Amino acid sequence: MPGAKNLSPGVHYLQGAQACLEGAIAAGCRVYAGYPITPATEIMEHAALRMPRVGGRFIQMEDEISSASVLLGASWAGAKAMTATSSPGFSLMQEVISFAIMTETPLVIVDVQRPGPGQGYINAGQEDVMQARWGHHGEGAVIALAPASVQDMFDFTIEAFNLAERWRTPVLIMAEETVAHMRERLIVPPPESLAIVARVKPQDLGIAPEDYLPYGHGLVPPMAVWGDGYNVNHVSLVHHADGNVTRYTPAVHLESVARLRRKIEDNADAIARVEARELEGCRHVLICYGAVARTGIDAVLEARAERGLPIGFIRLHTLWPFPERRLRDLLPAVDTVFVPEMNLGMMVHPITEALRDRCRRVVSIPSLGSLHSPEMILERIFAELP
Repeated sequence: MPGAKNLSPGVHYLQGAQACLEGAIAAGCRVYAGYPITPATEIMEHAALRMPRVGGRFIQMEDEISSASVLLGASWAGAKAMTATSSPGFSLMQEVISFAIMTETPLVIVDVQRPGPGQGYINAGQEDVMQARWGHHGEGAVIALAPASVQDMFDFTIEAFNLAERWRTPVLIMAEETVAHMRERLIVPPPESLAIVARVKPQDLGIAPEDYLPYGHGLVPPMAVWGDGYNVNHVSLVHHADGNVTRYTPAVHLESVARLRRKIEDNADAIARVEARELEGCRHVLICYGAVARTGIDAVLEARAERGLPIGFIRLHTLWPFPERRLRDLLPAVDTVFVPEMNLGMMVHPITEALRDRCRRVVSIPSLGSLHSPEMILERIFAELP
């Protein structure tokens, strides 16, 4: 496997970190820049091995800020690029994420989350999910995915690159130590069956260099590559459609930033995905994401089998943009919503707001530093629904 240019179709047994990098290669990523940090280092190690063998570039940088910054230049030079880090490093990358939002630069950042604050520890956590949405300064929106398996680490990484190219935006993969370090079966489909989104360039739309507006031509502008003969004013200051920054007005600021949010949040239904099971006739529901979904579904199935509780299961594949409309469509009326998370309660807040008139109460099931066991989730469910 490591010597092959592309991972051969079929069944493999890989670590989640390896599957993530293989998904990136399958999506066309050919630039990886990174800095080691537990528990994300295995992605970087695999990139160091694999990128040269597929004709790509691997660069170890001096820190997380420079690692993320490499992606900006690589993307504007026409390459698909990614990095991976963990929670302390993810904090350092927020400036680059904000820059990428404003310059509409497609790139992928994997955050293998660990608990904090500060250096915290090196085990599992889900404490960066709000930082993913609100950590950068300014009003831009982001896309963030939450894998729960080795298969997801492959599939979601491909999806992340497709979303980055489709919407010209940074995409975040909010993994956890559990998912990155586990080893399990991975099924790799034939390359010809993969839907890979290519970057839309101005020449693809018949736009001549003299007519090109770097931030114009629609909700998602075509992206010129440096060296293709198109003038691009690549700047993160507030700008006009032509990239000009010399005529600032509050109206221009509003128009520019509103489009950045609108292209993501107004298309939440097309971007966001959820998984639903056992919802028919349910009076209660458990909503979770990431690795917690693995034990969450076991708890739901056991609660139904052991006590006949009418409880359903929803897993958020996409954290941001938050799938509010989808949740409301799935749950017209329930009694109790349970939300287990490896934090003290973060996504419980947008869930509560989304279902404010669709449920009687929302119950948080927090855990710090360790994945919930099915028994831990069941204990809380049975305590609330005796």
